Amino acid sequence: MASKTNKVVLISCVSKKLSHKAKAKHLYISPLFCLSLKYAQQLSPQKIFILSAKYGLVHLDEEIEPYKVTLNKMSARQRRNWADKVLTELQRNCDLENDHFVILAGVKYRQYLMSHLNFCEVP
Repeated sequence: MASKTNKVVLISCVSKKLSHKAKAKHLYISPLFCLSLKYAQQLSPQKIFILSAKYGLVHLDEEIEPYKVTLNKMSARQRRNWADKVLTELQRNCDLENDHFVILAGVKYRQYLMSHLNFCEVP
């Protein structure tokens, strides 16, 4: 019996953050992130995660410290290692074969993830 397909939205982190520990959904304060989160919520997904350059896959209510790490300054090997970590975390939380992933993230955040997700889109 096939499992129920969930919609999962992945949003990339941004450089503009609060200066103190906070829930991930509040830590990132750039207009891009705020609009991405609002858009993600309008899609009525079962799950929303943040793709954090430092922490990997982050739940919206997870409390994290601010950081200054970006995939944009990482080598291809570092980004592949990061993507492997994210994929391991995604497997614990999602069905990579059947869930429908919507990725709100730039190329460097999604390039090593998308080939492992059967159903994904970048709006």
